[in-house]
Amino acid sequence: MSVYVITGVSKGIGFEFLKQLSEDRQNLVIGLVRDKAATEKKIAAELYATLKQAAADTAEIVGERGVDYLVANGGLVPYLDTYGPIGALSDKVEEVEAVSSQLLQTNVVGNIHLFHLFHPLIMKGKVKKVITISSGMADLDLINDCDVDIGALYAASKAAMNVIVAKFSAQYKKDGVLFLSISPGLVEVGLYADATPEELQGMSGFVGKLVTYAPHFKGPITPEESVRYVRLTWEKASIEDGFGGAFVSHLGNKQWV
Repeated sequence: MSVYVITGVSKGIGFEFLKQLSEDRQNLVIGLVRDKAATEKKIAAELYATLKQAAADTAEIVGERGVDYLVANGGLVPYLDTYGPIGALSDKVEEVEAVSSQLLQTNVVGNIHLFHLFHPLIMKGKVKKVITISSGMADLDLINDCDVDIGALYAASKAAMNVIVAKFSAQYKKDGVLFLSISPGLVEVGLYADATPEELQGMSGFVGKLVTYAPHFKGPITPEESVRYVRLTWEKASIEDGFGGAFVSHLGNKQWV
């Protein structure tokens, strides 16, 4: 039996993680759902207090078994720069300041707290794997090779988190803890359902660049496919094989779609 703790399980791939992992009745799966109102406030004290309570509740549930897999899936995807290039934000000074602060607090600082608070439980576990769900949008080669100019602030927050994952790995891999960032691929989770025609045009330009980058690309994959690939990747990944602190795709390499 393995013990899993997964953040952000209310929808999308987080819910799919919960669904697939729960199919094995021998697994103990704990899903964390962040309070939406508190998330929108982005008050550090509230965020930390919420995670601290979640860690205490989890410890009570799992006891001496600890946690085998900690999956940092929850995160903020801002509307501000989803469809447009970085230059389109030049006259949105206040919005850039606000969204950048929210992204740092939620996608980076929140996960730092998560790792710190759950580390004692991970050390009790047998598997000792800490997985962060990142994004291929944070890969510099993809950005430069395909001139990906959308999603700049979001990508920057994921790139920052990749560094944090590597730093945790640098400290704790000697203790047998695997810290690893995995991009789930381009997944259809309904994010673009309410997009305007102009916004969809910007997104179609990005998709066209992906087709040039990967001719086999046929469009977004389903949450079920994504989670299946991500699970296969984290199962085979090990410190011994060089995955400690790495940033890889759902396929276990640098092929992002």
